[in-house]
Amino acid sequence: MPPTWDERAHLTTFLDYVRATVHAKCAGLSEENARSAPLPGSPLMTISGLVSHVRWVEYSWIQTRLLGEEDQGPWTDDDPDREMRIALDIPLARLLDEYESQCARYRELVASLDLDTVAKTPLRDGTHVTLRWILHHLIEEIARHNGHLDILREMADGVTGD
Repeated sequence: MPPTWDERAHLTTFLDYVRATVHAKCAGLSEENARSAPLPGSPLMTISGLVSHVRWVEYSWIQTRLLGEEDQGPWTDDDPDREMRIALDIPLARLLDEYESQCARYRELVASLDLDTVAKTPLRDGTHVTLRWILHHLIEEIARHNGHLDILREMADGVTGD
């Protein structure tokens, strides 16, 4: 728990919480269950696919949108959900390790920037969001996908929990 609960502490603590929840939802899961797509009509909705997706979502918002770096994500115009598809060929432990390593780098980066730092790459409508906005969005997005992970995990092996 942070020593003070200013705005930055709120945002970074909640972001770290939802990130940790991704890992918790995957603890003890078999590779077979991590790759299982139990929802009819949703072949990409797998636990592995969602872990890969949240990793690449953070990459997209931090590196390409905030920092303005060239997009090196796995997606293509022909396969915009490729980050979920390629996860089926990567061990879950590796996906989680890569996500955690990336999160550690982003924690340091975020700590070095003002929350009012303006993203270099605008949204589609031309709006330039701030780091504050991006952190709020990442909390919302990862929390939403944690709900998906929760359902998929319960369907896979009956495990439920916080």
